Amino acid sequence: MTFKLMIALAALGSAALAGPAAAQQRPNEARDIMRSMGMKGLSPKKLAKAIEKAERSPLGSKANPVRENMPEGELDYLRRLRCADGSTPAADRKGNVGTGVYGNIIDHYAVTCTGAAAVDVYMDMYHDGPENRPLPGFTIVPAEGGSSTA
Repeated sequence: MTFKLMIALAALGSAALAGPAAAQQRPNEARDIMRSMGMKGLSPKKLAKAIEKAERSPLGSKANPVRENMPEGELDYLRRLRCADGSTPAADRKGNVGTGVYGNIIDHYAVTCTGAAAVDVYMDMYHDGPENRPLPGFTIVPAEGGSSTA
């Protein structure tokens, strides 16, 4: 692991300690850190095209990962999900699974409702968030200042 990467990971870790509301109301630090290391990501025009294409696939799939802000944004999204019975599902982070459709590393979570099989959920933390749309088969509690969709 390079020294630059170690510093970036340490910065991400400390930034993840902030609360969910704070994580959603500031510029995306994870994306800014990666850009400072020379990883530019997609241009705004290419990102818009990638999002348009991704939206043809179910939210949370590898082809259309949930776009959130930093690790805390991912966790906040998972805490806001609701199973069909209204309960909060269990979520288990399986790790990152390489580069996703937006050119960023994506994370894989197994999300489980009581009595149901786990659902694979893919998330990309290099976006502004918060995402207020639920995964297929779930509902979501809106983020502060947002509205939910079923």
